[in-house]
Amino acid sequence: MDLKVVLITGCSSGIGLSLAVHLASDPSKTYKVYASMRNMDKKQRLLECVSGHHKDTLVILQMDVTDQQSIHRAKDSITEGRVDILVCNAGIGLMGPLEAQSEDVMRGILEVNLLGTIRTIQTFLPDMKRRKSGRLLVTGSMGGLHGLPFNELYCASKFAVEGVCESLAILLHLFSGPSSVSLIECGPVNTDFLVNLQRVEPRDSSLVEVDDHTLHLYEMYLQHCSSVFQNAAQDTEDIVQVYLEAIQSPRPFLRYYTNHGLLPISTPDGSQYITAMSKIIFSSTTGGLCRFVCIFWSWCAVLRVGSSGAGLNRGAAEADDVYFLICQLCMAFGVTNQKINGMFTV
Repeated sequence: MDLKVVLITGCSSGIGLSLAVHLASDPSKTYKVYASMRNMDKKQRLLECVSGHHKDTLVILQMDVTDQQSIHRAKDSITEGRVDILVCNAGIGLMGPLEAQSEDVMRGILEVNLLGTIRTIQTFLPDMKRRKSGRLLVTGSMGGLHGLPFNELYCASKFAVEGVCESLAILLHLFSGPSSVSLIECGPVNTDFLVNLQRVEPRDSSLVEVDDHTLHLYEMYLQHCSSVFQNAAQDTEDIVQVYLEAIQSPRPFLRYYTNHGLLPISTPDGSQYITAMSKIIFSSTTGGLCRFVCIFWSWCAVLRVGSSGAGLNRGAAEADDVYFLICQLCMAFGVTNQKINGMFTV
């Protein structure tokens, strides 16, 4: 039986590294993994994880998703002449006030996160279509589902990837055979992401023209991010299990969520999300967040008690929607279930 050929981008650390090691270490030897990375100087960490025991199931390739020739060289290095499972995982983060970002920095994040993903898909998709077989998996992000302050360009790149994959999924649905595309939607993960992301530091010269209020909010946001990654980040092995679910499913979904606290939050005009996020991120104390949640909860109670007849069902449904929205946001941004329950008993 032929091994399933897997190509993974961004394997020098984090999710890509963990997924490559897991698949290459599969006891049944189902997979032949080509783990790619831009900088081969960083391959030692991956080699240490496999300890030389998987020479027949793991190959490390140099591949830069911003360079089309590099992608083609990696393709030519795959001895089987095909890729059964393509995992587009390479990506970078960018954080800071929008007005402080240079043209080069803006182009750089789009080159990796958006165009790099598209280039990789363009290179391997035609053969999958021809064979009417293949799986395409893309590492998504909460930042591709919801806006996040001081992440405007990162979110723009990830929102665009969502559009590419959803559009492509419609097309692949019309091909016979198990061709498919799936997004693995991640929240905070215990990786080197925060270390590696491009971040404007509070004293950076690019912030000279940024107003004081924005700078104050940015410093608050940096503290918030540190807290979230400390209290709410998932381990890479949790993410790998979701990847495996998508890989092994006979009829994979378009989207898989690694954290159900990050399920899409939809309100007709978006105002509730904006209000909730601003309070959760920029409340100076937990007490401020508690007061905000209690106000919302009181409003839910008014909907329930003050409605009658058909309006009761509608009001109760609206109350449930808002309660669910608040709980999702709290869990996604580092507020534990215990704290949430405490908020509603204050």
